[in-house]
Amino acid sequence: MVSAPLQRGDERLVAGAARLLNIGLRFGTLLTRFLFVFFLARYIDPTSVGYYGLFTATVSYGLYMVGLDFYVFLSREILQVSDDQRGAMLKGQLTLCGLLYVIVLPAFVLILMLEGWSTSLLCWFVPILALEHFNQEVSRLLVVLSDQVAASITLFVRQGSWAIAVVTLMIGFPESRNLNVIMALWACAGLAAGALGIWRLRQLPIGGWSKPIDWRWVGKGISVSAAFLVSTLALRGIQTADRYWMESLGGIEAVGAYVLFLGVAGTLMVFLDAGVFSFSYPALISHSHKQEYSLARKTVQQMFFQTVAMSVAFGLVSWALLPYLLHWVGKAVYQDAVGLYPWVLLAAITNAVGMVPHYALYARGFDKPIIYSHIAALPVFVISTWCLSKSHAELAVPISMTISFTLIMIWKAVAYHRLDTNHLPPKSSA
Repeated sequence: MVSAPLQRGDERLVAGAARLLNIGLRFGTLLTRFLFVFFLARYIDPTSVGYYGLFTATVSYGLYMVGLDFYVFLSREILQVSDDQRGAMLKGQLTLCGLLYVIVLPAFVLILMLEGWSTSLLCWFVPILALEHFNQEVSRLLVVLSDQVAASITLFVRQGSWAIAVVTLMIGFPESRNLNVIMALWACAGLAAGALGIWRLRQLPIGGWSKPIDWRWVGKGISVSAAFLVSTLALRGIQTADRYWMESLGGIEAVGAYVLFLGVAGTLMVFLDAGVFSFSYPALISHSHKQEYSLARKTVQQMFFQTVAMSVAFGLVSWALLPYLLHWVGKAVYQDAVGLYPWVLLAAITNAVGMVPHYALYARGFDKPIIYSHIAALPVFVISTWCLSKSHAELAVPISMTISFTLIMIWKAVAYHRLDTNHLPPKSSA
């Protein structure tokens, strides 16, 4: 009679320790990336920072072209089957992605060549894209299977380790202050993270690798993911076009300043992923499948209050520290552009809050509000930027980003409120 409560208490203790470790790992990654952008701004010229920003944005966009957003379908499906069926699902995803690489990647590289990318950047693009894609899918799988700590370790290796190595080299060896060294270390970290992810997956109870691929299931996944892909490309289109539009309005150095402030504000989502979303959304999916609506509602409420509290705290701390960090960087181009940061920060916070109803809708299988809101945001961004560029050229892009993310947040929040009020059952994608 006494052992059961102790066992439950031990489980809660282990879960709490895992959550703290996960937050610690993610916070380490966050702090590393937060400081990395400032070291980057200090030790390489603003033009190189601008090209680095264009490169990272294009890689992020390319991930969806070669991945087809298939993980959106897989994440819900893999939790509904037994362990001995999951390997066949993952084999189907791997085969699909291999075909996409053969079809999509040559066309993508050709477009970048026509855009005038340098040979060195083009040579780094393909291996870094492939490594980022593989590691991203492994991390998502680990999170869905509730192995958040392993996902955070691989994330730190993938994003934090090479940033530390780059900073160390730039401080000790001035000749290393160039994009080729940055890209080389990025690729090496990607290889290490990939090896670590494979090792961890081999330890998980995932069977069924010898089973034939269910192409009918893959086709169903493509149809579900394709709709999400359109919406994701629209959303990522905003977060890629913003840098190119900023270049057209203010030059490549303006992109460098914009990338610096994006790097600061973007760490908010890293912290929220670690402390809030990576734990909450698998639980939301589980509650939805079991039709435990009161527990799902409680989880959404907790997500909202935690997200708001962390966003406000992050905004205050980052705004207080920013002047000192820019003074340490010591370049006028960043100090002169500091007026961009309030709008970039507001866009990041709006995007973060909007993820709460996003996960709530996704867990219940109500995808249309997510898809429609993302698609609608793209023309809003284009029209807003075009109109504002005539009167507020320097601020046109971040203001339009804020407007677009506000539209998405309100759309999803209203959709979730209607869903929760009417007690609609979850929709299955199976």
